Amino acid sequence: MPDSSSTVSPVASEVTFPPAFLWGAATSAYQIEGAVREGGRTPSIWDTFSHTPGKTAGGETGDVAVDHYHRYRDDVALMADLGLGAYRFSVSWSRVQPTGRGPAVQVGLDFYRRLVDELLENGIKPAVTLYHWDLPQELEDAGGWPERETAHRFAEYAHLVGEALGDRVENWITLNEPWCSAFLGYGSGVHAPGRTDPVASLRAAHHLNLAHGLGASALRAAMPARNQVAVSLNSAVVRPLSQDPADLAAARRIDDLANGVFHGPMLRGAYPESLLTATAPLTDWSFVQDGDLATSNAPLDALGLNYYTPALVSAVTDKVSGPRADGHGASEHSPWPGADDVLFHQSPGERTEMGWTVDPTGLYDLLMRYTREAPGLPLYITENGAAYDDKPDADGRVHDPERVAYLHAHLSAVRDALRDGADVRGYYLWSLMDNFEWSYGYEKRFGAVYVDYATQERTPKSSARWYGEAARTGTLPSVESAG
Repeated sequence: MPDSSSTVSPVASEVTFPPAFLWGAATSAYQIEGAVREGGRTPSIWDTFSHTPGKTAGGETGDVAVDHYHRYRDDVALMADLGLGAYRFSVSWSRVQPTGRGPAVQVGLDFYRRLVDELLENGIKPAVTLYHWDLPQELEDAGGWPERETAHRFAEYAHLVGEALGDRVENWITLNEPWCSAFLGYGSGVHAPGRTDPVASLRAAHHLNLAHGLGASALRAAMPARNQVAVSLNSAVVRPLSQDPADLAAARRIDDLANGVFHGPMLRGAYPESLLTATAPLTDWSFVQDGDLATSNAPLDALGLNYYTPALVSAVTDKVSGPRADGHGASEHSPWPGADDVLFHQSPGERTEMGWTVDPTGLYDLLMRYTREAPGLPLYITENGAAYDDKPDADGRVHDPERVAYLHAHLSAVRDALRDGADVRGYYLWSLMDNFEWSYGYEKRFGAVYVDYATQERTPKSSARWYGEAARTGTLPSVESAG
């Protein structure tokens, strides 16, 4: 494999993509829809969490978000105007199945039927994510993801949505970033439901693996055989601070907790032995029942990978100590069970508004890793993007040259991976538009489209026009062309 530090193409060079490459953008339900009390929808864990004082920046919530529920036709027209070929969105579980069990509410499904129809009429390929972190609150009250029953409820929900939309939607994703659901939701508590129990986070991870397998089977039973089922993992690129054996062991520990805990069961039908050993002081993993790992290992048609920044870690020593800096929000509780002897460091280089280092070599390394470890499995970048402090100028235009440079560099890394044998089929920009950024409220803007939250007016940023040109031509325009 070539040295990853030299794989990113020069900024001004022409970078071309295969004709069938899918150019899309992504969002999630709670971050954009609003209308939280319409059409029979009931609270999700994010409704409860965001309404709990002190949990989000400024006490902000997704009650209105960017009002996509009422403005979806305008948003689809905007995507069509930009020239996007695909749109990845998530379904709100509590909009479709308010209690997390029982029959679907048809008015809830009707919203997604209308959205899919609008996309298809505009030549945009829909991709449905079933779960992007918004568990119905009733299921959390019954124990949430640490309880096995939640996985079975997810399979029922998957079947309902597959039946309703499977005739028109070919691309499906069971879970988005289950690591965040398990370890930020139940470990560090910086995401909903805000619990801080390391054993519960490991139980949640296992039941999310089980839910993926059960959900994939439920989808296939409900849909035409031509449809594709995938999962989106925020697999980390974990780098040791040095080649010292202690730092290498620390990197392995985090790699197990970030990656192996999910791709082990999903791709290989087994947890890494090193993960089981490292967490043995916390749990004996007796919640893993016979047949669970075979179920979690349901065949995949593709693998979605979400990438933002690499992780740089070391062991705690007399010479190296200090607070965590793992980029997952401030908390006295760790999202890394059994890894209290590992430190996270800020990688050198330019940073986004999230404080995340801009490093496209990590995206190349990630794609090549899964090319080696899951040969023959098509790959999609299902999220990649950056938050910057975007503001309109005096004429109301929004110029975001930092994001244009970010996208050029990362898409160049994708093309380099294609050149070196990675079967990458598409790229979904995160995000289509500014939205509710979870515990950060509305202060972090990831969108290619600027949203004035007071008026809900949408204004494409220069990055949106740049990306649209890339989507139409299959060639990356120069950074300078964005103005």
